[in-house]
Amino acid sequence: MTIYPTITTLVDYNDKLKEIDTLKLKTVCVFLTGLNYKERKELLNKIQKTPIKEIPFVHLRSDMKLEEIEFLIKNFNTKVFNIHTEKEHPLEHDLSKYKNLIYIENVYCTLDEKEIQNWAGICLDFSHLENDRLLRPDVFEKNMEIIKKNKIGCNHISAIKKHYHLNEINVKRFDDHFGDSLEEFDYLKKYNKNLFSDYCAIELNNSIHFQLKVIDYIKNDN
Repeated sequence: MTIYPTITTLVDYNDKLKEIDTLKLKTVCVFLTGLNYKERKELLNKIQKTPIKEIPFVHLRSDMKLEEIEFLIKNFNTKVFNIHTEKEHPLEHDLSKYKNLIYIENVYCTLDEKEIQNWAGICLDFSHLENDRLLRPDVFEKNMEIIKKNKIGCNHISAIKKHYHLNEINVKRFDDHFGDSLEEFDYLKKYNKNLFSDYCAIELNNSIHFQLKVIDYIKNDN
């Protein structure tokens, strides 16, 4: 199990780039979900001016082009990618050339085993899984059956709150992409170590400094 800090893009990422400069980090993951094509190019240009040499794991967006994947592989030695299910975010371009590197994430929909077989396997998001265990046990059980039968190539790790909150569409959620305390990651102890891959990304909008504390906490707890 290897856990990496992550540049997320649903919030301003520039402070994270400053932290990376200060810390001289050479390896991070990048989640491109908040950026359009022009904005993605801008971020990657900025990253090339930092100490970052490798981006092992990237969260793709449904409008991404093949050339963008090829750029990441060539320039940052990216090994794995994840996408959402087609039901949630249909792809706008044919990415099947790299289907052996792309994993399907468990988000809101029950996983579709036929869809997973079209790609490399599963990107297991532990906080989404735990949220289902707490609020949608039927979905949790169905997903666990599918997860046990398929390859887990990468993981997302986010916080689980003590109390549920309502998201932007008024749905109850325990999972959150902002962490307030290290104890919000204790739920990971419930899950077998064989569910963790070599590419675990901290999916938090928190600072890189906080993410590194989370990584140390998880490692010391397991």
